[in-house]
Amino acid sequence: MLLRRKFLQQSLLGSLGVLIGKEQLRASPVGGKLGKASGPVVISTWAPNAKANAAAWQVLAANGRALDALEKGIHVTEADPTDQSVGYGGLPDRDGKVTVDSCVMDEWGNCGAVMCLEHILHPVSVARLVMERTPHVQLVGEGALKFALEQGFSKTNLLTPEAEKAWRNWLKTSRYDPMITVEHLEERNKKNKKKPGQQHDHDTIGMLALDSNGNLSGACSTSGMAFKMNGRVGDSPIIGAGLFVDNEVGAATATGVGEEIVRICGSHTIVEMMRAGHSPEEACKKAVERIVKRNGLQKAKEIQAGFIAINKQGEVGAYSLIDGFNYAVHTESGPYTKNAKFLI
Repeated sequence: MLLRRKFLQQSLLGSLGVLIGKEQLRASPVGGKLGKASGPVVISTWAPNAKANAAAWQVLAANGRALDALEKGIHVTEADPTDQSVGYGGLPDRDGKVTVDSCVMDEWGNCGAVMCLEHILHPVSVARLVMERTPHVQLVGEGALKFALEQGFSKTNLLTPEAEKAWRNWLKTSRYDPMITVEHLEERNKKNKKKPGQQHDHDTIGMLALDSNGNLSGACSTSGMAFKMNGRVGDSPIIGAGLFVDNEVGAATATGVGEEIVRICGSHTIVEMMRAGHSPEEACKKAVERIVKRNGLQKAKEIQAGFIAINKQGEVGAYSLIDGFNYAVHTESGPYTKNAKFLI
């Protein structure tokens, strides 16, 4: 009886050792030493967000957690009045109200989001508290604002004089079409020979990071489509559309016309493509191809949409529908920006 009990104990311990070993392998990047990442990486949509990457890198370089790094990085863009796409200084909806959306997702698959939130400077931090302090994933509008105030956030006027002026000028010729922003952007870009997503155009910050422990996280923040219908929400705060993280595989985030990204569950699609063996760039291209297939080539030419992704090995990639999408990366070798390949 004692021999049998000892045998069972040894068998159980052996099985646990195999399971623990599998979990360690699963949590460590392929090609790196067991339990140790090949090096931290942070990547974000749009080259001007290199300054947000730099703030995130301070946390990663000190062996900090990926999610902490992303929160710190996105704070930079949310508080920048010269960025009219995110947070303070963001262009308002057609009623003149600045509403912000944000979400986070960590290495454990936990996630939180806020949508159509007003008066709060750092929605990414509210989204994180939704994840950590409530049983829910998403809070919206007045409920999200009430929660933020209960958590100690203060009301801030996010509408800067410059953003208000842009809105009042828009009102003079507006047809109150919720998609007029996209048309307006394309006309202006053709006239000025500018590319979508440059510093003074309207878009989102999506950030992904791999920390020194080999763990992935992601975060998004935006003030949404300029002069949108009040209450409109795009892809940015929607888990699986604007952001998705699977710590066994990789992470992806999106930028552009949110309605199109939601329709293909863009970020989740990319992560699943990486699970199937595609590189981050190839996976992003597959998502872009789905937008073209759904819309047809001619209509797709008028849509701004791009993706960035990172896999468990720390490889990064991006792809966009049309020319003009660039992204920022920071690694142990330093920061750099890159123009994404495009489909049409």
